[in-house]
Amino acid sequence: MESNERALNGQVALVTGASSGLGRATALALAQAGADVALLARSADDLQEVITALTSSERRAVAFPGDLAHEDYIVNAVAQAIDILVNAAGIDAPGAVIQLATSEWDYVVDVNLRAPFLLAKAVFPHMSQARRGTIINISSVAGKRGWANASAYCASKFGLTGLTQALAAEGKAYGIRACIVYPGGMATHWGVWSSTERARSQREPPSVTKALPPAEVASLIVWMAAAPAELVLNEVIISPLEEEGWP
Repeated sequence: MESNERALNGQVALVTGASSGLGRATALALAQAGADVALLARSADDLQEVITALTSSERRAVAFPGDLAHEDYIVNAVAQAIDILVNAAGIDAPGAVIQLATSEWDYVVDVNLRAPFLLAKAVFPHMSQARRGTIINISSVAGKRGWANASAYCASKFGLTGLTQALAAEGKAYGIRACIVYPGGMATHWGVWSSTERARSQREPPSVTKALPPAEVASLIVWMAAAPAELVLNEVIISPLEEEGWP
């Protein structure tokens, strides 16, 4: 991936799930590319660590600790004009359908699907007026194929595909791009093998050598955000070499 250093100067990016894993790596990469960043996640302490790590980038960064399941939190967080929205937050509630509580299902859908909808709704007015903007939604293997014991997660990620396609269709006339990324197994705080992936298989997790480093996926996200306006980006699939489970 070629360097995008300072390619996003003057732009403001909002990243969910920014306290760890891919969200954290994406926030750091966007700042390195010149963007100011707003960070959303539940842990105030973890977000502060990211803010500290961003001091070397000389970009402005602000943390908004809170729960993406709460609409008021989202509305308050989008108090400034946003040029780039990256929905990287994701949660899971593994278990068979018959055992899954309705509250668990609702919470997964609220964070993984409803929050990206609310955030897109909040940033669209500025993006439409500016005649530019990029929305990048992070899905997973479970957004391409349903697995046993992962109904809420899979449903939310399948739904995220439909939402992204609708956003792309509605934003096209205003210069707004919406794209969905399907990353394979990553070496994140969920571990190389996420709880959803564990639930769908009795096999051992893949080795770390087959895991995607979050920084590499973040580099791809920055490239997408900095890509020329005339370039059409709908979906991107990125997986470790020899990873099983992809269509």
